Amino acid sequence: MEKTLAPRVIALALIFMWMSLLLSPAAFAGEGEAAPALELTREERAFIDDYGAVRVGYVQDRPPVSFTGEDGTLSGMSRYIFDEISRLSGIEFEYVPLPAGAVTYDYLTSHDIDLVSSVERNTENENARGILISHPYLSSRKVIVAREDLEFSMDSNLSVAVSSGSQTLRKVLKATYPRFDLVDYDSIPDCFEAVISGESDMMILNQYVVEYWFGKPSYEGLNVIPVMGLDEQLCFSAIVTIDGVTGASQESGQALIAIIDRAIDAIPENFTAGVIIEAAMENQYDLTVGDFLYRYRAAVAILSVSAVAILALLGLLAWQRMRSVEARAETRARGRFLSAMSHEIRTPLNGLIGLNYLMEQKLDDPELMREYLRQSSSTAKYLLRLVSDILDMSTLQENTMELKSERVDLERLLSSVRVIVEPVMAEKGVEFKISGGLTRLFIEGDEARIEQVVLNLLDNAAKFTPPGGHVELTVSQEPEDGETVMTSFTVSDTGRGMSDEFKQKIFTAFSQELDTVSKGNQGTGLGLSISRSLARLMGGDLTFESERGKGSTFVFTFPGRVLPLPDREQAGTEPEKPGLEAGKGRILIAEDNELNLEIMVDLLTEEGFETVSAHNGREALEAFSASAPGSIQAILMDLLMPEMDGYESARAIRALEREDAGTVRIIACTANTFSDDRRRAMDSGMDDFIPKPVDIGELREKLAP
Repeated sequence: MEKTLAPRVIALALIFMWMSLLLSPAAFAGEGEAAPALELTREERAFIDDYGAVRVGYVQDRPPVSFTGEDGTLSGMSRYIFDEISRLSGIEFEYVPLPAGAVTYDYLTSHDIDLVSSVERNTENENARGILISHPYLSSRKVIVAREDLEFSMDSNLSVAVSSGSQTLRKVLKATYPRFDLVDYDSIPDCFEAVISGESDMMILNQYVVEYWFGKPSYEGLNVIPVMGLDEQLCFSAIVTIDGVTGASQESGQALIAIIDRAIDAIPENFTAGVIIEAAMENQYDLTVGDFLYRYRAAVAILSVSAVAILALLGLLAWQRMRSVEARAETRARGRFLSAMSHEIRTPLNGLIGLNYLMEQKLDDPELMREYLRQSSSTAKYLLRLVSDILDMSTLQENTMELKSERVDLERLLSSVRVIVEPVMAEKGVEFKISGGLTRLFIEGDEARIEQVVLNLLDNAAKFTPPGGHVELTVSQEPEDGETVMTSFTVSDTGRGMSDEFKQKIFTAFSQELDTVSKGNQGTGLGLSISRSLARLMGGDLTFESERGKGSTFVFTFPGRVLPLPDREQAGTEPEKPGLEAGKGRILIAEDNELNLEIMVDLLTEEGFETVSAHNGREALEAFSASAPGSIQAILMDLLMPEMDGYESARAIRALEREDAGTVRIIACTANTFSDDRRRAMDSGMDDFIPKPVDIGELREKLAP
């Protein structure tokens, strides 16, 4: 049997997988954007008020999709969706559990049920006499569960375990795969046991339900494969026309489904994605004592003679349950984070798509095109900043960020900050000044990270200070001992200040005060969280004071070892790396992505360079080997390429027996920007590093003579 999915990643691996692996979930608590309530007509509002509570029959043996929770009513993914439908439409639901094997039509006609949920959208149900099917409110794939040693094809004569509550599935399988032998079992666990024991060859079930049951240790050895073409779409059903039912009842069913359809259509995709993650992880399978003993059966066999060991195992079970609660809390935070991320990424992407469309319509208007391109560039830079902030947050949360230990020229740093910030403040009509003074000009630290924190604070001050206001950066230093000085950067503004409620979560990732966001102050909500983490990593801190309507003051402090002033005779004598001069050689570009390669060729051609292209590391090695010595000035090397990656290619070039193999400049040009990637690039013989997307100004600096 082909193993196409690992059992533990069925439900979540397809939803923002890179984010889930990249970030520490406990650090984030952003909220998704809710859809506004439906605008109902007077007649619809009156219909809902007159109808009263709608009785919904639900399947109770499908955790985490639909089941009876500890409070005795509907729980799981379906309940989250129904609550949102209720909020949007005003419909009040009352939930009635259905017995296993219940037939939708029978319960709608004889058991005082208005709607039945978890009805699959398929041809049979859509064509059923007297039944109306709503739009799907939840979709998933179906998967096959079988033993790992079973080999089969979909045309084989195989026995398939089907639970008594899956009669619709039974009909679909019978019609689609007539050679299957369908065997009924009382429950889903009975189906699992039948597959494990060999009574049945396999079972087919909703992927979220399978993920839930794979929490049981004895099921973990089973194999899982997705079933193509059997996607499951869950809907509501209601009576429309049957013998003996009045016209008024028919119209009620149609009106009810029509309002529910509108509510379902209004629910955003990111809300549903968050519901799937949160409900799936919050309602995980709870290990029983028997399950625990099975998982640790080797230990039980060894220690079963000791009553103390048994008590220890039970204590371990209690601890594991506590950890499970903590894990679920972290998962809920992850779900909220993913929902916030979906909004943060979709919003600028929507802008880029819209601008591309407008540019296609206005190709003959240079002024409009220039403005559209300016807006596109600004939006793309926002997306790049968002990705950079996420990577910074990830490394900070994982404690893998490494600070540089280098000579920091604080006077030069302040000058750089002034050059960057003054034009922004002037454009907004905000007065900006730098005050205070430095007693020690040179300290040991990470200059780029210090500047990052200061610019984050000034950027926030600029955003939230209205025209006519002022922002001040005050610098001061206090000696801690003979070798160390505490440097403080204080940023004060006359902006709108913060509410007491927002002050409590200001350093929480993705936190932004709602009234400022609504006024167009776009930002990732990560800057302050990253800044405080960086300050504390430096051994300092970031604190603040703020009063609504009067402005805010942030104080960034950090210690640094005092360094002596540079020797005048040695100043400026450090040899510079040889630069490149246009027209005196070619640049070899190793890049496997055709669009990226085309862009790099065009950029360098505009700068006056000749280029040679290679689509992977092996082609780069061959192109350099075939070139005349000294004819290639530099190599821009992507790191991840087919056949031979950038690291191998750089090492192979350095190992060539030719004079320029050891001197040609090799610059890593890659989207892999973690410190480990930089270190590997340097270790493989590269000279420099430039991240993608390439900033033309930075590229020009790297190549300047």
